[in-house]
Amino acid sequence: MSKHLLIELQYLPPVQYFASLARAPVVLLEAHEHYQKASYRNRAHIAGANGVLRLSVPLEKGKNEQQPIREVRIAHHERWQALHWESIRSAYGNAPFFLHYADVLAPFYQQKYTWLWDWNFDLLQLLLSACQLQIEVQLSDAYYSTPPPHLLDLRNAIHPKTQRQQPEPAFKPTRYPQVFEEKQGFLPNLSILDLLFCTGPETAPILKTSSEKAF
Repeated sequence: MSKHLLIELQYLPPVQYFASLARAPVVLLEAHEHYQKASYRNRAHIAGANGVLRLSVPLEKGKNEQQPIREVRIAHHERWQALHWESIRSAYGNAPFFLHYADVLAPFYQQKYTWLWDWNFDLLQLLLSACQLQIEVQLSDAYYSTPPPHLLDLRNAIHPKTQRQQPEPAFKPTRYPQVFEEKQGFLPNLSILDLLFCTGPETAPILKTSSEKAF
């Protein structure tokens, strides 16, 4: 029997995250962890005209590192949603499939969310649909320091900081045309938005070729 995947919820996750999801029969989202800063939980990387651009969701001040993940609040003292959408549109406005997905994604950047978890979860559902991935997503019912054998634990394995990443031999990023590739070369493992806007209906096949090995 193939293992189920245990992984944290991220904001506009990278290609590797979705490649892992694409080969799992069931995805179990870690719902009982504590928030960890400097991770993909509230940041994403896209390809801008001058290189990799980081998008960061601002959080309410406090001891976020010690808060249960579903109690972390988004800060709205600045127009971060408008700025994120402007950055996305600037980066991918000329991508072949931007207009195809923009109308369903743009409303998320106009709706105010209180909780980081809710924001990330709703975006994940939208992105899974856009990528045409039919995946059973469940929430963990407890925190596992040592997960049971039927779970593949990829919590914190996909991380923006190289020194904190965990090797995953099954992931082999497939090259695809990018908007600014002629200027800065191919940039692997950006947010799934990069792959989606650049390849459209080929997203799911590319995810599967990027991660052929079964759990």
